[in-house]
Amino acid sequence: MAKNNMNGKKEEPIEKQLWKAADKLRKNIDAAEYKHIILGLIFLKYISNAFEELYQKLEKGEGEYAGADPEDKDEYKAENVFFVPEKARWSYLQSRAKLPEIGKDVDDAMDAIEKENPSLKDVLPKVYARGNLDPTNLGGLIDLVGNIALGEAKARSADILGHVFEYFLGEFALAEGKKGGQFYTPRSVVELLVEMLEPYKGRVFDPCCGSGGMFVQSEKFVKDRQGRVNDISIFGQESNQTTWRLAKMNLAIRGIDSSQVKWNSEGSFLNDSHKDLKADYVIANPPFNDSDWGGDLLRKDGRWKYGTPPTGNANYAWIQHFIYHLSPSGQAGFVLAKGALTSKSSGEGDIRKELVEARLIDCIINLPAKLFLNTQIPASLWFLSRNKENGKFRNRRDEILFIDARNMGHLINRRTRELSKEDIQKIAETYHNWRNPDGNYEDIKGFCNSASIERVRELDYVLTPGRYVGLPEDEDDFNFNERFTKLKKEFEEQLKEEEKLNALIIENLAKVVINNGKD
Repeated sequence: MAKNNMNGKKEEPIEKQLWKAADKLRKNIDAAEYKHIILGLIFLKYISNAFEELYQKLEKGEGEYAGADPEDKDEYKAENVFFVPEKARWSYLQSRAKLPEIGKDVDDAMDAIEKENPSLKDVLPKVYARGNLDPTNLGGLIDLVGNIALGEAKARSADILGHVFEYFLGEFALAEGKKGGQFYTPRSVVELLVEMLEPYKGRVFDPCCGSGGMFVQSEKFVKDRQGRVNDISIFGQESNQTTWRLAKMNLAIRGIDSSQVKWNSEGSFLNDSHKDLKADYVIANPPFNDSDWGGDLLRKDGRWKYGTPPTGNANYAWIQHFIYHLSPSGQAGFVLAKGALTSKSSGEGDIRKELVEARLIDCIINLPAKLFLNTQIPASLWFLSRNKENGKFRNRRDEILFIDARNMGHLINRRTRELSKEDIQKIAETYHNWRNPDGNYEDIKGFCNSASIERVRELDYVLTPGRYVGLPEDEDDFNFNERFTKLKKEFEEQLKEEEKLNALIIENLAKVVINNGKD
């Protein structure tokens, strides 16, 4: 949270200050590698804080802790706290932060923690003794992370560290650009999915879970509404081991049980780690238009109830995988490439028709451009419901809600857009008013439309929201010349930016060539 300083000026939030300080210490280390260094330290600080807090209670030996041994590992296991060996404790490492062998000390600490806590086996990074990480810079990082939770903030240090961890994940994703999108779904998209689905109670499943953002947001949703976090249990799967490690740390720092978040290199299609799971909620952001998903090995798989998906595109395989794992009253919310709303290639149109006729599709949202880091492909959100006539909500069996949010959101930099809290609230409330028995929903031209299944049939099962919501009232007198001039100006500005970037690349390449010539 940002505070006002003595001069009345607004200070930057602690997470932004920390990011800037940590980024200065990065020097010549690539962001993709650096994220493991800094996130590993934040995690180490978190588990050390939790351990020290319980250690002091055990040492005092008062009340329920009377006669307890602070070095007894079972005492920590009983309280769901990781046991931290003496030479892995933050106080010990911080006392050695200025020594040249600090890198080896931290790697040894990570090893020792994994040995004492089987659930962390193969999770923690051991990258601190590498030659490209200067011991002085590492010492600076340890001091930096050590100061995250001081003074009055100490009592809620777990929340602060969790927030910093999540913020850093997002910043590293931005720094990595396209590669960052492989482990991180933009926060505003995750918030929208969770606000729409409202996972208060039950099993939450993400079969392509990345760094665990869907789970963190689901837990946050329950907490914010004074619910009980123990009322939800999470199940996940990730095929990238490095990303899975980030997820395990991200969840542990939030105190979320990650024992059912599994890794295998084959992935959810070829090696489903939760074959028998029937989830109450599926929340996911699968890879867009994935052509290398092993479809040729799964032509007769039992999950393809609504049609066999094409081998060259996994979109409709993911949809049916999600449906397969839904309980009889389960709901799913997920991201897909916008092309899946209209595609008719290789039988996709027939599968979409079957999904509509089976009354599974509840809501479709057209998202604005530039929300995702790893792709410029336009995206949409799909919401499915196994039982659209259940007593929990009104019977909307023969309707689908379409929302066109293409014009929402704001740019946070030249290439990236995000949805504001107000945008998320407007979209989610529109959906809730539509599906709730006491909701006051009404169609808004250019934004939302509750279409009948008959209308969807008339449009040949195309699910693009724009086809249903139409143009806003104020665009009936659309000024083509004005719009063309504006777009032309934006295009010219973008060309200038590209030219500057190309010139900078050429300049740097020339320097490299000259320097190599000198060598």
